[in-house]
Amino acid sequence: MKIINSYLAASIAAALSSLPAFAFAAEDTQDTKDIEIIEVSGDFHRRTLNETTSSVSIIDKDAMQQRHSQHLQDTLNSLANVNFSGGTSTARFIQIRGIGERSQFVDPVTPSVGLIIDGIDYSGLGSAASLFDIDHVEVFRGPQSGRFGVNAMAGLLLLDSTAPSSDFNGQFQLSAGNYSEAMGGLAMGGNLGLLGNARFSVSQFQQDGYIENTYLERDDTEQRDELAARFKLDTELSKDWLLQTVLHYNDVDNGYDAFSLDNTRETLSDEPGFDRLESQALRLQLSYLGFDNSRLEMSVNYLDADTAYAYDEDWTYEGIAPGWEYSAFDAYFRDRDDKTAEVRWVSDEPESLFGIDSEWVLGLYYYDKSVQLTRDYFNWDLGQPSIFNSDYDSNHVAIYGELTQHWSDRVSTITGLRVERYDNDYLDSRGITAEPEDTMVGGNFSVRYQASDDSYLYATLARGYKAGGVNGEALGKAEDQGLEELENYLLDRSTFAPETLWSTEFGVKGSSADGRLTSRVSAFYHWRDDVQLKGWVNRDQSFVGYIENAAEGTGYGLEAEIRNQFTDWLAVFASASWLKTEIEGFVTEDGTDMTGREQAQAPNYQVNIGFEGWLGENFQWVIQADAKDEFYFSDSHNQKADSMAVLHLALNYHYQDWHFSLWGRNLTDEDYETRGFYFGNDPRKEYVPETYVQYGEPRRFGITVSKSF
Repeated sequence: MKIINSYLAASIAAALSSLPAFAFAAEDTQDTKDIEIIEVSGDFHRRTLNETTSSVSIIDKDAMQQRHSQHLQDTLNSLANVNFSGGTSTARFIQIRGIGERSQFVDPVTPSVGLIIDGIDYSGLGSAASLFDIDHVEVFRGPQSGRFGVNAMAGLLLLDSTAPSSDFNGQFQLSAGNYSEAMGGLAMGGNLGLLGNARFSVSQFQQDGYIENTYLERDDTEQRDELAARFKLDTELSKDWLLQTVLHYNDVDNGYDAFSLDNTRETLSDEPGFDRLESQALRLQLSYLGFDNSRLEMSVNYLDADTAYAYDEDWTYEGIAPGWEYSAFDAYFRDRDDKTAEVRWVSDEPESLFGIDSEWVLGLYYYDKSVQLTRDYFNWDLGQPSIFNSDYDSNHVAIYGELTQHWSDRVSTITGLRVERYDNDYLDSRGITAEPEDTMVGGNFSVRYQASDDSYLYATLARGYKAGGVNGEALGKAEDQGLEELENYLLDRSTFAPETLWSTEFGVKGSSADGRLTSRVSAFYHWRDDVQLKGWVNRDQSFVGYIENAAEGTGYGLEAEIRNQFTDWLAVFASASWLKTEIEGFVTEDGTDMTGREQAQAPNYQVNIGFEGWLGENFQWVIQADAKDEFYFSDSHNQKADSMAVLHLALNYHYQDWHFSLWGRNLTDEDYETRGFYFGNDPRKEYVPETYVQYGEPRRFGITVSKSF
């Protein structure tokens, strides 16, 4: 912890002391490289990373390649105050600053952290976030509801694939590694005449997984088989009209056999589960560019996502403990259809508005989400397999705007407001109906001061929100056999209210004039009202999950990033965070008062530090380490993951357009936990409650070859 505090203090000092110093180069040199201007595309107006008035990190292609990142979760441990849980084969949900969901079973879930890929909302569908041909990943911390609405209360991850260009270009990539890993990808694009500029990419990833099922004598029950295809087309209909088309297809057919009765990477399940996704998505954006200093953007999105998630509920086989064991298999099939429509009017350059140079945005947004669930499970009340069905329709309408005012050459304010109305309809096969509805308000106010050419200070006040909903599982099981004494308890939790989050943030961002040194530091404090937390009822091997509103929650902390290009052949980069959270007014079903305890998935510190070096013009090496403090697995019990530290290495050789990489992740083969439960599930121990965990990836290594053309 002393090391973390020292790093954060050093980063803050570097950022603050550099504000005047960044006006000139730290060292005059004739071979100074051109300064790379990093722009943030997730803002309404394209701003540099240093100009943004919130804590934002960008992961570019080089950073993803250095970690051999095939999927979004492969990068998350390198980010300050960003966490994930592997409740499925890949992380569907993400937590930022300790806020976010960890899993989904029966009831609909509104994610606290959004996921947008090429302008399409994939929130809650993290398995779609494959990284081949992704140009960059943007991570926004803190409330983003003013810009992105209901799925961005705690933050947002935005992925943009490579944009089309008029020149023919492309890339192919082949990779192989241990655990029978194999990956192939091809991307190409160019001008298609009257159709415009296009870009197409396709990738296939396969792997046996990290589990050995000793009962079935198989090592592929956690196998991964993932196909992703993307297409972009920019068509100039006329001088003033631009049509942008995006098409996505994902086919994920993964196994799921994660939990071991012995807390090892050896399982005993006789019916391994699965984790599947098949999705198609379309985005059309029509832009009118004929105004003098503004543009009109009209877009429609459609997403059809069929998911299937199943697991061996008993984790074992009949006969392991005669007279004690049970046998059950639980499967969830969801058909999700999303439709969105949006109209946005955006200024292009500052212009005088009421005598003040200003930039503005006005927008209307419509979102329709329909989810049909079929659950095939063992009904303990009936003592036989059963089918459960539910339909959930959610309609959202929002109006929003943002005004940036430049009061002087150095001082600007940014004011944003969004008003969003939602109406939900829920119906299931048990006859449970509910129609939660509400109007939510979010937004932000920021003050930004430019201390030098590329150095800024900012202060932001922001409000985020998350919709309420219905606990259909709790309602449906309120009268089940064995739960009679809990009927009133479950009925009282039939619905849950919306959650709101207020956040204050202060930050310093700066770069030296030669671009060799960059530093960004943010300090924040947030408080939550009507905090949505996951609760559980456990009777024998029967579970009922529900969402409950705690009174409030608070959190505060720091995030820092720094990169220093010491010489042309050596650079150091690091990010670190410190976080303190607290729950107020949450009591579990067994009467445990969690008031004063930290939130789940909220480690006190996270660190990524690395060195990047060159030997000549062609050979590059990168070594980096991730470290994370212990954290609570759940808000409903007090079991924790241990602290972790893992080491990664990449050796890269560049020759003309060819790239060769030898890579390794978790080189010391550390076992670290990403998810955990506390209950009794081992018939050999007569179901004595204990902690069961799911591990992150073990030691990985392989080779990657790619060529650009």
